[in-house]
Amino acid sequence: MEQNHTLTESDNSPFIQTNSAAIRIWHWLTFLFVIALMITVLLESTVLNQRQNIPVVQAELQKKGVTVNNNQALAVSHLYAEKMWDLHKLLGYALTFLVLARIVIEVTQKKEEGMKFRFENALQGLQQSGDNNKDLLHYLLVRISYSVFYLVLLAMATTGMLIAFGSDLGISGPVRHTIKEVHGIFQYLIYAFVAFHLVGVILAELKKAKGIVSGMINGGK
Repeated sequence: MEQNHTLTESDNSPFIQTNSAAIRIWHWLTFLFVIALMITVLLESTVLNQRQNIPVVQAELQKKGVTVNNNQALAVSHLYAEKMWDLHKLLGYALTFLVLARIVIEVTQKKEEGMKFRFENALQGLQQSGDNNKDLLHYLLVRISYSVFYLVLLAMATTGMLIAFGSDLGISGPVRHTIKEVHGIFQYLIYAFVAFHLVGVILAELKKAKGIVSGMINGGK
């Protein structure tokens, strides 16, 4: 169990800490679903792009002796993009569940493993060390970025649900379009966070916080 004392410079890296089974499972499931969502977006915008596939559909049908116009070819290419969209929605539902699960975990887990406790503990340690502990300062900045990540993840899940059920909720087309644009912004913020997170974890593992990855697998110290 994580020691319940204020972190100071004499302690090990603040990044090496205990992680409950619930947090570890949540972490890896969220990572997998976010990566899966990234793949669906990538495929839909490249390989399965509706308009870019119009010439492909026309060429393949032409080989069979069938000639179709752009609108007819678009109707065919749209079917495959729609299937990818359906998969994206299913993954989005799962991610929304994980967002809600994270809130439940935070409320029900041990106090010393909560975000608020760890942030306040590190802040107190930084104040006691005269604001000169670079590791604690770095840790606090990372914790703040996690908080922002959770808020953006919640916003992305919320906008995603509004897009999926907007018609049923009576949301007008123009409003749904605006929500979709906002959803896209949040989506790419999440992708950027994942990229920076991966780079940060690798650098930390290679430097002062060796064991940070295994801690998210076996629970930590």
